[in-house]
Amino acid sequence: MTVHEFGNPEADIVLVQAVDEHDPALIESEIKAIRESFPNEFKLIAIEVDGWNADLSPWRAPAVFGNADFGDGAESTLREIKKLCADGSKTYFIGGYSLAGLFALWAAHETDIFKGVAAASPSIWFPGFSEYMKEHKIQSASVYLSLGDREEKTRKPVMSTVGGRIREAYGYLKENGIDCVLEWNQGNHFKDAVIRTAKAFAWVMSRQNKDL
Repeated sequence: MTVHEFGNPEADIVLVQAVDEHDPALIESEIKAIRESFPNEFKLIAIEVDGWNADLSPWRAPAVFGNADFGDGAESTLREIKKLCADGSKTYFIGGYSLAGLFALWAAHETDIFKGVAAASPSIWFPGFSEYMKEHKIQSASVYLSLGDREEKTRKPVMSTVGGRIREAYGYLKENGIDCVLEWNQGNHFKDAVIRTAKAFAWVMSRQNKDL
């Protein structure tokens, strides 16, 4: 796991985002997009994981693409992230795209250190996750969910459930008093990942801005 830091190192707002080896090069573009909607200073900690499927999955599940099964390394990853979020004077938000978005949602059920969750096109089709959400209370005040309007139109049976799953999660969170929004973007899962993630972080930060 490699840690990359961007933005203002002294900022009171800290964004935490799990990324793969290609993403750090795109973070500056993401930060620029965030600042177009959210003017306050912030720091972004990008956690580059060694194995995407292994390090961000809360439990084991069969492969969907290729032969790489999903592992159960999320607990270990979160343990390392919590060490980076030990300053109680800071306000932390966690987010990410795809499986990193799912990891962010899971992490917010496991700890109360994150004020908000920015889950952009999260892999909420992940087997057993809907049941997990119903059995565990989320501990963040605000949750942003988004999905591309073509993401559920896939030939992969497991992934085709993503639309129904995210609508269900949104409804469940709203019923339980969580400040939550579900935004639909144009395109499939691979379109505008940077912009979608930036919108997600900007929204959750803006919801808490009055408290900062």
